Amino acid sequence: MSLNAEVIIVGAGPGGALLGYLLAASGVEVILLERHAGIDKEFRGEHLNAQGEQILRQHGLYGHVQQAGLLLMERVEYFQQGRIVKTILPAPGEQHTGIHVPQKNLLQALIGQSLPYPNYRLMMDSSVTELLHDPISSAVNGVKVRHQGEELTINSKLVIGADGRYSTVRKLAGIGTQILKHGFDLLWARIPAPKGWPATVRMALAKQAQLALFSQQGGYIQIGWNIPQDSFPSLRKTPVEPFTEALIESFPELEEKVRRHLRAWNDFVLLKVQSCVCDTWVQPGLVIMGDAAHTFSPTGAIGVNSAMKDAHVLAPLIIDALHADDTGLARLKQFEQLRQQETRAELDSQFARESGFSGQFPAYQP
Repeated sequence: MSLNAEVIIVGAGPGGALLGYLLAASGVEVILLERHAGIDKEFRGEHLNAQGEQILRQHGLYGHVQQAGLLLMERVEYFQQGRIVKTILPAPGEQHTGIHVPQKNLLQALIGQSLPYPNYRLMMDSSVTELLHDPISSAVNGVKVRHQGEELTINSKLVIGADGRYSTVRKLAGIGTQILKHGFDLLWARIPAPKGWPATVRMALAKQAQLALFSQQGGYIQIGWNIPQDSFPSLRKTPVEPFTEALIESFPELEEKVRRHLRAWNDFVLLKVQSCVCDTWVQPGLVIMGDAAHTFSPTGAIGVNSAMKDAHVLAPLIIDALHADDTGLARLKQFEQLRQQETRAELDSQFARESGFSGQFPAYQP
């Protein structure tokens, strides 16, 4: 079986889904491939910053996301020994310090606005197995896919790898990647919020490590707890109670919820924290974007917003390239030139924030 499209996007995360919408709305024939069978997949980076919000508003999508469900953060608070030592309020003219949007709500809005276009097609349960190349120019001109258990070929003028930090497209293209460690990994957990819990991001030092609590749309609290890099296998061999006691000590009002919902290490999910810097983001007929091109750590919730910025910048470049019938290296390189410096500065800012986190607590004594 063989299909054709002007553009194939691999990966239906926020960046890929937004790019699919922007291209479809401009009349481009798009096939969006997603390896999962549904959009309600496990995902942790669900906070939009001012940049992400502005992009959605600029393209008339914010209202649809709002309708699907979101939560505006009222403030950011830093706690030490159960009391607030620092508060960050919305900037003048702003209504919030960030927005929590469950990924399924964001994707439902983006994909829901895309599906009515006859030139748009979403294919779930679709894993790319091979990149196709033009026999004369060697440019990428399609993919082989296993779709719902069947092999098929999709021919295209351009392939976009928006398939995350472990990108299959990047690997198949042979794009080199420098892995950068941050010195810590992250344990995620989620508990129901107690009655009256405000829409905030709360930060603390627990066991002299960063502990972050994010209020979530739907009445939950997402907990992100830094642990030393590669320490989780050893940590799992110890009782969980001393660990959770430190959380209760930082936020006593959560004691009942913590004791009920965080009873074992299996109640936590490990994220191996690493960033990447790629040798290039483009080849003839191919572009990688989002986490596939520039993976971030969770610090500052940059990843989802940066991926959406990629889509915002890349869409008009793709449209121009298709109009010129030129998806060669020189034209696609414009995307890398426009975005690479900004993403590297964002990565540098993450390392700076991570190293300076304890300085947010005036009473902290190392």
